[in-house]
Amino acid sequence: MASDTKAASSFEEGLKGASEKVAEFHEDKTPLKRLQHWLHQTPSAVPMIVLVAAIIVFGLLSENFFKATTLSTILQQIAIVGILGCAQSLVVLTAGIDLSVGAIAVFSSVLMGQITFRYGVPAPLAIALGLVLGTAMGFVNGWLVAKVKLPPFIVTLGTWQILLSSNFIYSANETIRSSDISEKATALQFWGNAIQPGGVKVLYAVFLMIALVAIMSYVLRHTAWGRHVYAVGDDPDAAELAGVQTKKVLIQVYALAGLFCAIAGWVMIGRFGSVSPTASTGQLGNIQSITAVVIGGISLFGGRGSIVGMFFGALIVGVFEMGLRLVGTDPQWTFFLIGVLIIFAVAVDQWIRKAAA
Repeated sequence: MASDTKAASSFEEGLKGASEKVAEFHEDKTPLKRLQHWLHQTPSAVPMIVLVAAIIVFGLLSENFFKATTLSTILQQIAIVGILGCAQSLVVLTAGIDLSVGAIAVFSSVLMGQITFRYGVPAPLAIALGLVLGTAMGFVNGWLVAKVKLPPFIVTLGTWQILLSSNFIYSANETIRSSDISEKATALQFWGNAIQPGGVKVLYAVFLMIALVAIMSYVLRHTAWGRHVYAVGDDPDAAELAGVQTKKVLIQVYALAGLFCAIAGWVMIGRFGSVSPTASTGQLGNIQSITAVVIGGISLFGGRGSIVGMFFGALIVGVFEMGLRLVGTDPQWTFFLIGVLIIFAVAVDQWIRKAAA
């Protein structure tokens, strides 16, 4: 027994001065690896770099590009797409996709107009009802995805057709003229009003878009609900094991997306002046919002990206359209370059995702 105690004492004496650190493994990262990790941690960096480069190039090609009126025009053109992009971003972050955003926006605008003029409901109340109904449309999408477990692509492809046809049937293809709205329901055109600092016209809709982007950026990054949205998109099974109510989060995401689409519908009335069931947003809104999301660096696989990146993506499209117009290039080059950017953005996303592997 004494010998065992002596041996233990000798062993402890031998450990004195020895390092207490556990084994560490150091990986020498190349500059390319560091860039890959930085881009993984900063999803909005790539679209920001592309945006700055596009502004510089078009600024050099056209002296009119840096005029304040040009920037104002670009922001006005992307106001609706930017709000629809907020809706699309939420859905894509959960590894879904929403092909019905444009249809919800147009149908909501038609509901607001028809409820006002067909039933004599005061415009503010009609707007509130339109927002509620838009939210309900998104809720149905979310319920079908979360509860019935149908693929988001199939669900929203179906509801896109249903809502667009319902829009035409309910409105009987009737357009409510701008002059009638200005005379009897000015609240419907509220977001078409503008301020003119320094003689530059800026629509209220632009401030609304920026406010929604800022609010949702904060919510997604600094609240428990926002972290749950990312967790559901990254790994729904792991999120559920961690206590996240994945079905509830999915329904909330789609419902909130529906609300944003309805807001975009209200903005459409202000932007275009009239209420038209044939507005091109119904067919193109989904493609435009997905374009802004993908170019903005939000991963189609879910769990990575930011609303700010989507905003940069929408700006990139606006800058390309305006820049090529000022340069006098064939407008078809806009679609060509945007197509290249979409493929580039997905390729970069795949490369960046390897950093997390």
